[in-house]
Amino acid sequence: MSFFSEFKTFAMKGNVIDLAVGVVIGAAFGNIVKSLVDAIIMPLVGILLNGVDFKEKMIKVGAAEVKYGLFIQATLEFIIVALAIFFVVRTINRLKKKEEPAPPAGPTVEQQLLMDIREELRKK
Repeated sequence: MSFFSEFKTFAMKGNVIDLAVGVVIGAAFGNIVKSLVDAIIMPLVGILLNGVDFKEKMIKVGAAEVKYGLFIQATLEFIIVALAIFFVVRTINRLKKKEEPAPPAGPTVEQQLLMDIREELRKK
């Protein structure tokens, strides 16, 4: 098997394509959440803190600027993204549980046959 045919087999596997789709959708979802944080949540947090804009917060040390406000902003964005993903995954998991069929009440036909064979073997 040549390198290219092996790579093609690898690239066309379902899990690789699923991963690629997940990354693209994740990036788009990240943009939505970033917009939510930048345009809605952070201005509200700024209002609650008397007009504080975290992006503007910094300490000057000589010629260097330590922009700790950007770090606070990024941390809050991470927490909000993590919470949003948690809620989405939790909702999907709850929907999956509702869709899953209930397990059969008794043993399956295969299990019953195996139990019958076991009983026959015990008798001998």
